[in-house]
Amino acid sequence: MQAVRVKCRDRQKYICYEGQLTFKSFLETVSRKFEIPILDLKVYDDLNTEVDEEAFEFLVKKPDLGVLEVRLGPDLEDSVSPTPRHSIASCSSSFLSSSAENEGDSDDTIILQPSPAQSNRADQTRLAQMIERILKDKPGGERIMNEYARTKSITDPRRRDLVKILVANMASEHGMSPSRRIKEEYAKGITALFPYLADPQGNLGYEQFYNPVDGSGFLAWRVKTLQKDASDGQKRTRNIQPLTGGPDAGDRSPFSEENQLTTETQCREAIALMKHTTDEAIIKEKMKQTFTHRQAMVHDPVKSSEIFTTFPRFLDIAGMIERDFSLMFGDDISAKFLEKWPTFYMQKVLKESRGLTQTADLQDLLHNAESTTEQLENGWNSEMSSILLMIHLMPPSPQGKNKRPGKLSARQAIDHLVKFIKTGTSVEGHLDSITESLQPYLLAVGTQKSAIHKYFVVIDKHAIPCKSPDSIASFDELFKAHFVFSASYNRDLANVYNFVQTTVYQIDAATTKVNPRVKEMRARMLH
Repeated sequence: MQAVRVKCRDRQKYICYEGQLTFKSFLETVSRKFEIPILDLKVYDDLNTEVDEEAFEFLVKKPDLGVLEVRLGPDLEDSVSPTPRHSIASCSSSFLSSSAENEGDSDDTIILQPSPAQSNRADQTRLAQMIERILKDKPGGERIMNEYARTKSITDPRRRDLVKILVANMASEHGMSPSRRIKEEYAKGITALFPYLADPQGNLGYEQFYNPVDGSGFLAWRVKTLQKDASDGQKRTRNIQPLTGGPDAGDRSPFSEENQLTTETQCREAIALMKHTTDEAIIKEKMKQTFTHRQAMVHDPVKSSEIFTTFPRFLDIAGMIERDFSLMFGDDISAKFLEKWPTFYMQKVLKESRGLTQTADLQDLLHNAESTTEQLENGWNSEMSSILLMIHLMPPSPQGKNKRPGKLSARQAIDHLVKFIKTGTSVEGHLDSITESLQPYLLAVGTQKSAIHKYFVVIDKHAIPCKSPDSIASFDELFKAHFVFSASYNRDLANVYNFVQTTVYQIDAATTKVNPRVKEMRARMLH
């Protein structure tokens, strides 16, 4: 029998073996002895050099191997703690021939009471090991773990496989109606084993798999599918805690209340001055001073329809939406989309979109998003195409009682976000052609979709000029218009808008109810 000394954090143990010790069997033994997940384990020698499989087979044969140190990835390091049983014992060379299972039987052993933090970490470790064990025992489980180990993420097909495997195990172990605690434990175990799948903006991090507040999530949906397949699908009512974040969450106090007019007379005088003056500096100052008054109008069911009559300068001076949004949230939050979309999120969206099932529409958008203006033959420019790809990543949720019949395609939903008219077409004529109440959308005017020279935000049959013909800046204004005018999101674009709101702007992230698909995309892009 031979032995290798192994260190993990502040503990050392011997790994005893006979015959040939492979790298895989070494990691499995380390995982079992130190009670840590096998994923993300790395091995280092005495010189702090990482040891891979090839080097291990060479080093393990050396008589002066020394101590091999195993470390966990940075995200698992915080979720795994040593066992509360700490041993203080000396080891002699004769220990090589004894079983490593006898380690810690010294009279000097101290039993420590675990702290709440240690208990929580121990619980995470237990749940991570539970999920790992389930996946290892099921066909397809190893493929999921290998994909995560390689990419620090999992694709949509692998995520569906993961949910199916775990819910099948859940039903086998706990019946067809598992308790909330059981579903929550499985969700916790997923993000403990695969920390890069956790949602950084979520209160718990695992809500996309199971949200104990409202019972939503991939695991819950799969459980309901199995229940429906096994029975008549009787529905049960449940009390849902309302989540109230978003553009129609109610009246918001200004980020800064400085220089706000407080009396009705002062506001009427400022409004009258704005209607008749041509001095933009005065208009902008008076718009700032009447922000609180304007927000009160917006949230008044009777007066809200008069907002463009009372404040008509929204319609002829570009940039008014941006100024009100900044008064609401501050300049730092207001700048987030323009700062982060082109430098971070745009490439993330392209990467995730390449992993979707490729349709002709999706391929056209991907091609345009990766092309320069000179290379485009038709379709939207690269910036607008990258934004529209979000609709394919987070398509409309099914609507109505029967769900499926009410679902729109991503292509149909795009028309709710931006419409195109050629240069020379009357904007007023477009507004007159609107026959139904629509949520805010962009109207793009240009010679072709890739050559837009003017954008408008259309709301309540009014066209508000955007400050810039830039596609990213115009979408930024469209999003902000929902908050400035307290307009709810178009239900077919709600997933996209909720992603932008909670992930990019980080507005009401804890109080906005979002689809699990949004939480999943948030987790993928923020890791």
